[in-house]
Amino acid sequence: MKTRRKPAALLSDDVEVLGLKGRIVWSKGTPFPAPGADHGTEPAYVLIHGIGVSHRYLARLHSVLAASAPTYSLDLPGFAGTPKPGHQLSAEDYGAFIAEALASRGIDSYVLVGHSMGVQFAIEAALHAPERARQLVLMGPVVDSRHKNVMRQSLALTLDGLLRESPSSNWLVITDYLRCGPRWYFTELPVMMTYPTEKRLAGIRVPVLVLRGSRDNVAGPEWSLRLSRAVPQGRLVEIPGVGHVAQHMRPNAVADAIRSFVTATSLHG
Repeated sequence: MKTRRKPAALLSDDVEVLGLKGRIVWSKGTPFPAPGADHGTEPAYVLIHGIGVSHRYLARLHSVLAASAPTYSLDLPGFAGTPKPGHQLSAEDYGAFIAEALASRGIDSYVLVGHSMGVQFAIEAALHAPERARQLVLMGPVVDSRHKNVMRQSLALTLDGLLRESPSSNWLVITDYLRCGPRWYFTELPVMMTYPTEKRLAGIRVPVLVLRGSRDNVAGPEWSLRLSRAVPQGRLVEIPGVGHVAQHMRPNAVADAIRSFVTATSLHG
């Protein structure tokens, strides 16, 4: 099977399920994603990007998590230079793609870690295959109830980029937006804006960690707290001093919070 070496010692391979094409990414030391491979007994971490972007802005977090557990990232259909589908995909479509792509590679026990719109995809992947998802991590969840129209959401994202993010995180996001292109971005934007996060989250039966940067105005404190209370086993953690892309700015702190949550809820969940 053909593989491609990526920057920062990441490898990738194309994956096609349900008539959709994406990409799975892993690092040296993580088992090759294929049926029959020895994936160990512990759940893998699966990182899921948001609208317009790719695994690249998750790469720092990926590397930290991969030092202690099998870790995979996904580039979803239509994003990151993957083929554009012929029609709009719902969050449910993306969730099904994630769950079936992982199943096709023999990855059947995992912790889903979604960021921004990736939170919506992660929720749907957990609902699609509830027997495989062990925990759910929602980083910077959208769409905050304060930003329920495109103008407010865009303003929050723009101010976050200008005031709270680093040049490197902005570079990754902007160049990924260019790779995605405006047509697919604006095809999927209404899906993100209308997704009923709280309603869908109420169907989750595994432990949930809601994680936000303390300066994240995209996913505000009241909204994040409300989501953490929408499930029986919900927790909220804030990473001090950072905004929406906390996993790039403070990957070690984010990884520590995720690992602590997974350890605690695996023992007592």
